[in-house]
Amino acid sequence: MLTERESLILQIIIDDFVKTAHPVGSRKLAKNERINLSAATIRNVMADLEEKELLEKTHTSSGRIPSEKGYRYYVDHFISPAINDNLNVITHVIQDNIIELERVVQLSAEILSQLTNYTAIILGPDETDATLKQVQLLPLSSNTVVAILVTSTGHVEHKSFTIPHEISVSDLEKTVNILNERLVGIPIVKLTHALETEVYDIMRKHIKNYKLMFEYIKNVLTYEESVKVYIDGQANLLMQPEFKDVEKVYDFYCFLEQEEAIIDLLKDIQDGLQVRIGQENEVEAVKDLSLIASTYRLSTDRLGTIALIGPTRMDYRKVIALLKSLSRELTTLFAEGQTT
Repeated sequence: MLTERESLILQIIIDDFVKTAHPVGSRKLAKNERINLSAATIRNVMADLEEKELLEKTHTSSGRIPSEKGYRYYVDHFISPAINDNLNVITHVIQDNIIELERVVQLSAEILSQLTNYTAIILGPDETDATLKQVQLLPLSSNTVVAILVTSTGHVEHKSFTIPHEISVSDLEKTVNILNERLVGIPIVKLTHALETEVYDIMRKHIKNYKLMFEYIKNVLTYEESVKVYIDGQANLLMQPEFKDVEKVYDFYCFLEQEEAIIDLLKDIQDGLQVRIGQENEVEAVKDLSLIASTYRLSTDRLGTIALIGPTRMDYRKVIALLKSLSRELTTLFAEGQTT
């Protein structure tokens, strides 16, 4: 543990460096009204913090910058777990509108990246365990139909397809009724089997061109992915002054293009909030960055994940407050979505 002097100086150095990205020297600290110490005493305290590997001296300045270990101490000891009760960003944005829960998640990523200037990543519902909640088939023209599938997680899938003239509007309406009667509550991964065992014979009895209609419906109800990944603010890293290394930026951009790698990075985030600083990240492309992730609850036993990636010189206090508030909002919204 640090002394009171060491704690104060470390906290002020990190707060200043987060804002300016410039090393902090003893002369600047001596002018801080919160520190009632001489410059010589401050230099001694800074030397002690450097010896404890919480500060580092740059080769271009006599000032100090926080080390990864210093950031870790800052996060663990100086940041309170309070939630900003007045934030409610998403709620204020959507309270007057009817909006799909999937769009809420996408909007959350956009807002997070704008508020922080970091890269926001949100893992949406894993559709593997989701069930079908509703099916709609809406004619757009004489030969074009859009299928709308709503799952128990609030995910909404739109698929447009062209139908031959042999299929009538009446058959479409009958098909929708059959699907909603037989498939609602069926797990997404079992829809194909349910179609073949629960729906095909009924369509054969009530739909004129049942074989043709069945093939279209089978294609519509096929899911290609289980986890939705939403990313926003990919270019924000370029705005940070410490990232002049083109190769490192390129590696990070390549990482963001690999959804499976992103899912692997975040899938072991446990219920709650987690902070990984620099080398604490196992993925090479993120080892010079910090990642703060928080879970939100999709249902009683299912979680989604919100994450922000930025420089180790991250505004941890602000980011942690934002993620906790947004986690609470999304949990509330998904809970409401389960009952509508």
